[in-house]
Amino acid sequence: MKKIKYKILFLLYFSLFPLASYAETFDQWKINFTSYAMKQGISDDTLSLIIKNLKFLPKVIEYDRYQPEFYEDTFTYIGKRANNKKVSFGLLTYKKNIDLIDQVEKKFNVEKELLLSLMGIETNFGKYLGKMDILSSLATLSYDKRRSEFFTKELIIALKLIDEKKINAEDLYGSWAGAFGNFQFMPSTILNNAIDYNNDNQIDLKSTEDSFASAANYLSKMGWNTKDKCFSKIELDEKIPIKYLNYSARKIRYKKKLSFYKKYIKNFTTEMGNDSQIVAIITPDKEIVDNANLYSPAYLIYDNYEIILKWNRSLRFALAVCTLKEKFKNEL
Repeated sequence: MKKIKYKILFLLYFSLFPLASYAETFDQWKINFTSYAMKQGISDDTLSLIIKNLKFLPKVIEYDRYQPEFYEDTFTYIGKRANNKKVSFGLLTYKKNIDLIDQVEKKFNVEKELLLSLMGIETNFGKYLGKMDILSSLATLSYDKRRSEFFTKELIIALKLIDEKKINAEDLYGSWAGAFGNFQFMPSTILNNAIDYNNDNQIDLKSTEDSFASAANYLSKMGWNTKDKCFSKIELDEKIPIKYLNYSARKIRYKKKLSFYKKYIKNFTTEMGNDSQIVAIITPDKEIVDNANLYSPAYLIYDNYEIILKWNRSLRFALAVCTLKEKFKNEL
């Protein structure tokens, strides 16, 4: 039902704002953006090369409004992304690149299982990198009003990377949201975390060496802890005040010592942590599923879970990544 609702809302949106008029005003946006980009230090050469080729992509707006995170329940979402087929593909990827992946794991202190999980969910181990024109995608989302500030910043960073010859404009094809490479890095992530691991004087996030090392570098810099858990699935006592249940990824609230929450966890075991550990509780289906049970499914989340949220701010994405990680751990 939620899926149908989002489709109806999307169609209604474009019935009120026809694509023709939307595209016409995009030309004015390009003029205004060019002036802004010049003030941000983007060179005339880069702007003259890029701006004329930017296109408004209606499909990008549709994808933005109609993401699986907006309508798939937790069970369905995880089942599609952390299944046995994904594990099989991941094991083949690991065996093919075992020396590199083991080396990266040791150097950055980030488990190979996590790296395989992220690559598997982001691009199915490099099989689907996306075919969208990234610069036009970022321009479309910058022009759009929903998250204009965020995507404007990302587009400026992409242009700076082109200016500095760290990336080639001709190579920038990827996801509708402007992400690129085996691990789907946004321009800001490329700027701050991508590394030339094989020392060929080029950062190539479609290459195995640079992409695995860059992903591990990113996770390490965010504070990934190999000794910490990601989440524990729990059964909640319905006596727990609803205010303590997080159902939005925007900000995790009511982080408290486990000693506070354990009285509300019917299946509590000491494996879930010690009393002093800081945790929170999420019930991710509340905003997604019509008439959802407020207390199930429920998860106790730890610091590592929030690291994955920094990678992609979606409760279900983080659950899927951590679930697939554990499946790889059982096999490796």
